[in-house]
Amino acid sequence: MIESSRGSSDVAAEPSRLWHRYVAIGDSFTEGMSDADPVRAGAYIGWADRLAAHLGQQAAQAGEQFGYANLAIRGRLLADIVGPQTDAALALEPDLVSIVGGGNDILRARADIDALAAQLEDAVARIRATGADVLMATPTDPKDAPLVKVTRGRVATYIAHIWSIAHRHGAYVLDQWGMTALQDWRMWAEDRIHMTSEGHRRVAAAAFQTLGFTPDDVEWSTPLPPAAPIGRRDAVVANARWARQYVGPWVQRRLRGTSSGDGITAKRPQVLPIDAEPAATDNWGHHPLAGDC
Repeated sequence: MIESSRGSSDVAAEPSRLWHRYVAIGDSFTEGMSDADPVRAGAYIGWADRLAAHLGQQAAQAGEQFGYANLAIRGRLLADIVGPQTDAALALEPDLVSIVGGGNDILRARADIDALAAQLEDAVARIRATGADVLMATPTDPKDAPLVKVTRGRVATYIAHIWSIAHRHGAYVLDQWGMTALQDWRMWAEDRIHMTSEGHRRVAAAAFQTLGFTPDDVEWSTPLPPAAPIGRRDAVVANARWARQYVGPWVQRRLRGTSSGDGITAKRPQVLPIDAEPAATDNWGHHPLAGDC
């Protein structure tokens, strides 16, 4: 049996069970931005979809059925994730729920980290009370991120809460803070907030291992070869372009009280076989609005 706060490591533990109904809830990270779907314009795949494919394969090998739903929507604050999204997730009767949120809240200077953690714990407790397993994830380390690095202390406090919640409720924790490979900017999209397809692929492998399985790709945690250094002038120009294209629009939305997720619905609202297309396809035609998680 895996210990109560089950985190990712370089050696996979024995899986405690196979899962048959996986529901993912959260914000843009779980929706899958910016892991572009090569088939559907404006659609995203993401780590949760990739994890579901891995879990579905395990179930199929055992001759068992598997279904997956993804209720995550970009820009959502934790209150929405632990409230309406959790309610909707539980109505689907899952045996595994991934719940990742709080990043958009932490970006706000007045964020009450202890209050956020209490909200998260209430949701985890509700899910665990049904008998379903829970997968949480720590944020990545923002120490090298322009502007966002000022939130590092708040992020670290939130992570401490996540591990404590996992210990108390027997949840799994995907340790993104400890993923060295994600400290490479080549794993991140131009907005520096969302991961590339390679970043999402590696997170999915880490999540799969966190749940006790062994990923086929044994190099998923290995950092990329060192990149060529960027000159100071080029870095200044790139930072200015990033601020203009992504930070500015985010500030404007904050001032207007709008979100990048306004008008967006869950991309996969029903538990369906992994190869089945979702009934609601609103997200397939939407392109991302830069800046929110």
